[in-house]
Amino acid sequence: MTKSELNNEYLEWMYQLVCDERYAKRPSYRKLFSYLHHIDFTYRIGMDGNRSEDGMDLRYRFGYEKSYKSPMIAAFLDDRPCSVLEMLIALSIRCEEIMADSDVGDRVGQWFWNMIVNLGLGSMNDSKFDKGYVDEVISKFLDRQYSPTGEGGLFTVRHSRYDMRSVEIWYQMCWYLDEILQ
Repeated sequence: MTKSELNNEYLEWMYQLVCDERYAKRPSYRKLFSYLHHIDFTYRIGMDGNRSEDGMDLRYRFGYEKSYKSPMIAAFLDDRPCSVLEMLIALSIRCEEIMADSDVGDRVGQWFWNMIVNLGLGSMNDSKFDKGYVDEVISKFLDRQYSPTGEGGLFTVRHSRYDMRSVEIWYQMCWYLDEILQ
């Protein structure tokens, strides 16, 4: 297997994690996924490095699930920083680990699409994909140029006592999950 083939399989695996049969009627978002996978996740708050680590750990979860040896994953996938796509999917998995409900089932895709929509990328399917717009949105997100409530970022928390731009993503997520439970 070549590096390119493994990268393509990995991208497809990530796509399937959040675009399962419940989302099959949606238009394709493969252009958006591919593009987000080519943008490095950079961060301004040190603890957001944990989100980066979670995203890079996703590579080894893929390897484990697909029975690829760790040295192959290290050589072919783990040769670059975490991508925005990896961070988003890993964070979606974290949301589901916290909010797991056997009566509802797996909602990793739901958490992922909530973040995509909050960022303003929900309309960026393959037929409407606009690279310039996506660049602008992701740049604002990474530079934390969204509203103090988190609108335009990953999570909107209407009743936060803090400016969401100044706290790590993990706290933003926890406050968001707490708010939707009330």
